[in-house]
Amino acid sequence: MKFNLATDMDVARFRTRVEYHIRRRTPNVELTEKRTVRQNSYLHLILGLFAAESGNRSDYVKEFYYKRLVNPEIFIVEKEDKYLGKIQALRSSADLTTAEMTLTIERFRNWASQEAGIYLPAPNEDEFLAYIQNELEKYGQWI
Repeated sequence: MKFNLATDMDVARFRTRVEYHIRRRTPNVELTEKRTVRQNSYLHLILGLFAAESGNRSDYVKEFYYKRLVNPEIFIVEKEDKYLGKIQALRSSADLTTAEMTLTIERFRNWASQEAGIYLPAPNEDEFLAYIQNELEKYGQWI
């Protein structure tokens, strides 16, 4: 279930749900925090910038550099395939918590700078990020 805690209605729904599990003494309840829309937008901006600077496509950069090379322990998971047996698959960034997303982005920024010589702006560099957004919109079809 998803709740938008910025709205009074969802706060009430969330509180009711938590109280329900407390009353029932549910043995295992997990609260997860998914990555934020702002984090996701920021990630795609820096992936696009890296793609432009490195001459790769954004989807390639995301899968092979960001996920497989820099953050394999977070993204590579083993799962059972009906026909192939045990396989390695990639976890979606949509499944990350805010903390995991922050960690993976910071690792990617550090790696890009140290190993590829590409500076990726910090999340608070609004002017640079706006410039990247504008450039990606102009040339995005090639990246």
